[in-house]
Amino acid sequence: MVGIPAAARAYIAGAVSCAVVCALPALTPGAQTPWRALALLAALYALCEWPARCPLLGRMLGSESVPVGAGSFFPVLLAAALLLPPPAAALAAVPGALVSRVERRPATPRRIWRAAQLALATWAAAHTSVLLGGPAGVAACAFPSVLLPAGAAALAFCLVVTALDGGILATAERVPVRAAWRGLLPRALAPHAVHGLVGLMMAVLWRSPYGWPAALFVMLPMYVSCWMYAQYHREHAAHQATVRALVQAVDIKDAYTRGHSERVGHASVLIARELGMDEARLDVIRFAGILHDVGKLGVPTRVLRKDGPLTPEERRVIELHPEYGHEIVRGIGFLGEAREAILHHHERMDGSGYPYGLSGDRIPEAARVVAVADAFDAMTSTRSYRRARPVATAVAELERCAGRQFDPRMVRALVRALDRHGWGTPVTADEPPTVAAPAPASGTAPAPGARAGVRPETPARPRGNVPAGRRPATGHGPARGGGR
Repeated sequence: MVGIPAAARAYIAGAVSCAVVCALPALTPGAQTPWRALALLAALYALCEWPARCPLLGRMLGSESVPVGAGSFFPVLLAAALLLPPPAAALAAVPGALVSRVERRPATPRRIWRAAQLALATWAAAHTSVLLGGPAGVAACAFPSVLLPAGAAALAFCLVVTALDGGILATAERVPVRAAWRGLLPRALAPHAVHGLVGLMMAVLWRSPYGWPAALFVMLPMYVSCWMYAQYHREHAAHQATVRALVQAVDIKDAYTRGHSERVGHASVLIARELGMDEARLDVIRFAGILHDVGKLGVPTRVLRKDGPLTPEERRVIELHPEYGHEIVRGIGFLGEAREAILHHHERMDGSGYPYGLSGDRIPEAARVVAVADAFDAMTSTRSYRRARPVATAVAELERCAGRQFDPRMVRALVRALDRHGWGTPVTADEPPTVAAPAPASGTAPAPGARAGVRPETPARPRGNVPAGRRPATGHGPARGGGR
């Protein structure tokens, strides 16, 4: 228990004590516990949890990183809740929980906690089932009336699991109490409803003339679906890791815009959601926003970090970063249309952008989304060389440039999203979280002679310790003229 807060230790001890009290009647003389059925169900649940723990099986099943069916074999426990008395059902959860895989240390207290949690949840489900006549309905195969106790048992199981999860988040992870339980129950209801239905099918087949072997056939498709679900999450985690690695590489190379990529991804999703894009496409749009500047990895560091104005040749090098970015991500299949957004996010509606001078609807929709999100975050972010513009000022500038530089539809979508959700003050590069109030927009006017349009990354004059004549190495300026 070393490293676990005292409150969490007390919480775990309380859960274990309650679980012991619930399961103890099954061990008393004369309890008439159905040991054969209990042993089979406990062994089946443990067998389902074991592959994620066993290195050899984990490699064979592709689940070393993501446990196969972690939390996905609750049908066995819900079947136990319909087949066994409550104390025996609580015992059925213990062996599988004790052999389950844990991702963080210390492992033993976490397994003990998991065993207590599942024992209590299964006891509550079984007790609910008994009160509503579930065992008798299962034995008589009384459909559809048996659906009520089965559904109530699954709901009781879900309520106990989520209630205990919230408690451990508050005590062990020190999540604020108001936030510890937020969202847990809504996310868990649908999966537990499916688990309850599969558990009911198992229990009915278990009581059929074919006995427990027939119940195993229900587990096979469930196991396969859980394996596929785990594989999906493993692949999604790999995608996220790829994106994070690329963003971190950009942030290391160009510290002036640290955090900018994540915020552009967020703003891009706000716009895309207002446009009615489906959830699958929202992920791609978010990746496009996060990776829009990945091409900076191909720009020489001396150019990105140069003190003073860029030469025409250096500016041409900077303006190649969308093409560099497209080359970097071209082979990453899951990015989809994000690759085109990375290539074209500096195009302008009037055709004066770069790298190809596309105009209007010839610019990919995702690129038009990212262009607005990119400019908006750049204008509203505080940097070491200038303060942020207020949101209202940035929006007014976007609206002024709509039609020439930005797609008006994307600008309107951002305005609606900001009205609906607001925009939090970002923590940006070279600035601690306690940033002073933003300066008026006049403090960020473009340098004399600069080209018209939104040029959010170019300060009017250096601030703080930035050397005189310093221009930010960001690559967000127009195709030609002042900024980068």
